Amino acid sequence: MAIILSIDTSTGTSSIALHHAGKLISTQSVHNDKSHSEYLVPSIKYLCETSGISLKSIEAIAISRGPGSYTGLRIGTSTAKGLCYGLDIRLIAINTLEAMCYGMKKYLGSDYWLCPMLDARRMEVYCMVMHMDGTVVENTQAKVIDENSFGHLLENGKMVFFGGGATKCKHALGQHDNAVFVDDIHPSAKHIGAMAWEKYQKNQFEDLAYFEPFYLKDFIAKKPSANKLV
Repeated sequence: MAIILSIDTSTGTSSIALHHAGKLISTQSVHNDKSHSEYLVPSIKYLCETSGISLKSIEAIAISRGPGSYTGLRIGTSTAKGLCYGLDIRLIAINTLEAMCYGMKKYLGSDYWLCPMLDARRMEVYCMVMHMDGTVVENTQAKVIDENSFGHLLENGKMVFFGGGATKCKHALGQHDNAVFVDDIHPSAKHIGAMAWEKYQKNQFEDLAYFEPFYLKDFIAKKPSANKLV
């Protein structure tokens, strides 16, 4: 049965996980915005060693395809591609927000709309809306949030907002009685890996040569400080 290594670097929290036929073997997270390039590969090696799993026994790598941090997604993807080429194995990609919904559904027993949010700029977030039954109501998008956002849904039922972008939206959406906020929820490789097992069984793999992360928005480089010495 397949062993899948999963990688999520879509935010400042990087995580990796090992699954055997969809069942979690081990996982590890590092909470540090600067951690991806420095710790990702050593963390993968350590996770495999402590789990008794050889890199050569891994049959696929699952990656969080985005949306999320441009730099984080780029680092995660390049690492995953390098390992896939080196080990001659397949690549699986999972939408970051869909994986967050997958994880959240395990903790909710009622009829909710789910709205994972990742922080973008100012009052903008990367988000989607999914019903508990898996129906996608609003596709993944970059959305500027104000007090009128999601009003048509909030009038008809409870809606759970979670993820790093939800915190800054509390003052705009918290006035609604049906708005529920859950703190400290981050994208996780353990959910990426669980969803990847379904794709593995269906042979839904990415083309290594052409795969690119789902950045959603173009990268905008910061302008150098005017008083910076050169």
